[in-house]
Amino acid sequence: MDSTEALAKQMVGVLSRNWWVLLLRGIASIVFGFMLWTLPAEESIETLVLVFGVYAFVDGSLQVWTALVERKDHDNWIVLLLWGAVGIAAGIMTFAVPDLTAIALLFYIAIWAIAKGILEIVTAIRLRKEIIGEWLLIVGGLISILFGGFLMSNPMAGASALVWVIATYAFVFGVLFVVLSLKLKGIKLDSR
Repeated sequence: MDSTEALAKQMVGVLSRNWWVLLLRGIASIVFGFMLWTLPAEESIETLVLVFGVYAFVDGSLQVWTALVERKDHDNWIVLLLWGAVGIAAGIMTFAVPDLTAIALLFYIAIWAIAKGILEIVTAIRLRKEIIGEWLLIVGGLISILFGGFLMSNPMAGASALVWVIATYAFVFGVLFVVLSLKLKGIKLDSR
């Protein structure tokens, strides 16, 4: 077994042992999407900032927790840690600067989504020989990157349109993570 295969097996082990963390992240994303869909149109962008900050912080915290728990058994736990740190940083920055303008928030969310998407695709590529359904993580990563690119290319989109786009993205991403977590739950690993 070469080092790439060993690394992929380690990552599958981490994700399958902690499938429930992916499930929680998916559920949090779905809830975030529903919360945004139900915001009245007259709600201000500050509400969006607060909801996004909570979501990003919770999502990142769950990922960091997984990385720290698995650091002794996983040589590349730092990738998982960075993945979570991106979300925590986005959440903290959102709370530190609550009076962000709509355009600043848009670029902030776009950069977060692109960074997160890249890390998801890297993870999926490393897992491709180890699990069935790694394409779900790739699709999630591509959706994240496309979403970030869309937000950057349309900075003048209205606040209500932005809320709907973000809600749809969060919902789709959440569903993909729930499906992936359930697939990972069923993986039986060798104890070697």
